[in-house]
Amino acid sequence: MRLDEVKDHFGDQVSISWKSFLLKPESKNPDREKFIRYTQGWERIAALEPKTSFVPWATSSNPPTGSLSAQVAQKIISAEAPEYADAMHHKLLEAYFKKNLDISDWSVLAHIANELGVGETKFISLVDTHRLEFSKKVIDEHNEAINQGITSVPTVLINHVLPVPGAQETETYINWISRLIERKNQN
Repeated sequence: MRLDEVKDHFGDQVSISWKSFLLKPESKNPDREKFIRYTQGWERIAALEPKTSFVPWATSSNPPTGSLSAQVAQKIISAEAPEYADAMHHKLLEAYFKKNLDISDWSVLAHIANELGVGETKFISLVDTHRLEFSKKVIDEHNEAINQGITSVPTVLINHVLPVPGAQETETYINWISRLIERKNQN
């Protein structure tokens, strides 16, 4: 997606770190019909982001009850199997926005980890060992974002100080980062 293109453009000149932001900080069972209506708005997003798929909820899967589980799963994979971190990020987005899967369900997350090559048994063992540790990390990152005035996703924080809310065109990110690199090289 767009930040992948930014990374490809700049190579090792930039480092992209994904931070957690909980869109659903509390676990709730959403009203299915209301949630399905909400996902109809994904069609507008799909028109703006042609390199990925956004499919309004059309499966029998329950909507997610929250976003903590998926965020924790990402943190676990990033820490314990970092070679799968980027693929896990993309698989989570695909599971939710394209396949309409409940990414708050640990069995769904274990299946995704298995698709990556981590293995369901290994993933479940990692979850049992690290769930509390990474839950705290996710919540801490969320609270840090709130304290920095970040209230939505996506928000890109450039150079740890410049918050850029909303999905921007790839060229916008490239232009801002190019200017920062030029200024750094001039000093």
